[in-house]
Amino acid sequence: MVRGLGELEAEIMDRLWSWGRPATVRDVVDDINRHRPVAYTTVMTVADILHGKGLLRRTKEGRAWLYEPVRSREEYTAAVMQDVLGLSKDRPAALSHFVNQMSADEVAALRAALRSIARSDDA
Repeated sequence: MVRGLGELEAEIMDRLWSWGRPATVRDVVDDINRHRPVAYTTVMTVADILHGKGLLRRTKEGRAWLYEPVRSREEYTAAVMQDVLGLSKDRPAALSHFVNQMSADEVAALRAALRSIARSDDA
């Protein structure tokens, strides 16, 4: 089960997804501190928690850990959507309500994704 992210967890993940490269806790702290103060130890603890949840992988570089997301933002989003959809006792009705709230562009993207999946299933 994938659960939603807390505020600082989301800030850390957002930076790592946006940067598209491994980063140290110092990199993250310095970037967050441009907008608001946050302690190094707080970010270090939350990065360790994200690692423990399986959302970040880490490798040692010198004395520091380099962190990077295990999966893309889109893969994470899909997993959250799947978990939430699983809460419904009537998945088709939940999907119908979801689609009814989508913009025309989102519906077009969904149709394109479904066509792509259908083509790959036919191959």
